[in-house]
Amino acid sequence: MTPPHVKWLNKTKEVIKTAEGVVVEVWELNHQDDPAVLSAWAKHFRQHYCLDEELPELVSGTGKSHSEFLTEIKFPSAKLGSGPATRSGDFGEILVADYLEFVLGYWCPREHRYEDRINANVSDNGSDVVGFRFASEKPSPKDEIFIVESKSGLRPTKENRLQTAVTDSGKDRLREAMTLSALKKRLLRKSRDAALKVERFQNEADRPFTRLSGAVAVLDELTAAKMELDKTQVSEHPNKDKLKLVVIKGISMMDLVHSLYERAANEA
Repeated sequence: MTPPHVKWLNKTKEVIKTAEGVVVEVWELNHQDDPAVLSAWAKHFRQHYCLDEELPELVSGTGKSHSEFLTEIKFPSAKLGSGPATRSGDFGEILVADYLEFVLGYWCPREHRYEDRINANVSDNGSDVVGFRFASEKPSPKDEIFIVESKSGLRPTKENRLQTAVTDSGKDRLREAMTLSALKKRLLRKSRDAALKVERFQNEADRPFTRLSGAVAVLDELTAAKMELDKTQVSEHPNKDKLKLVVIKGISMMDLVHSLYERAANEA
């Protein structure tokens, strides 16, 4: 089932063309003050860090409420250290995963990616978002793996976050084996069948497939307006012929992030 907040994500008519002639799709997140949709979004968001059915046992013995446990232990901090940056990055990754799964139609497993952190304020290594598409029941060269780097820019910055995403995406070929191994291990806790779907992409020589790359910048509208996105360069990317560039922007994005974490904690 598609989460209701995905309806707020819409492709615009705006197109950015880089100096190299590469087209960048521009999407808008037109979030609104709709309590029902925001609550559903907050629940969907919370499940990435802690399944609701597991929460009572995790909280047991801590002396904390569900909200306190999530805010103080599971979620990145709103103020301390790298917590705000990790919040921003996690929000962007989860939104991009929603885009891959519910807009583009890829299978995009997220199991345990955020749940297993020892330090909630420190992001994980490996590729940011991975999606899979299968042409048939048997392995086919037309099967796709779509590996996407997501970079958020929800506060003023001079850095071209789309260029950073492209640069980091260029490293994904080296991180792919580690990322798939970690994903398969996490999926084995839930379903061997799901893990085998990932395993299908672990030996390209014996089981050829199509590899797609993506670079996405999730930006606040004011930050995006000052960012020289048209200067993004892809010529050095190892998969430049199958590289998709996307910008997702919205208003007051960091305020949205903090309110989403707060709602996710308070409604648990």
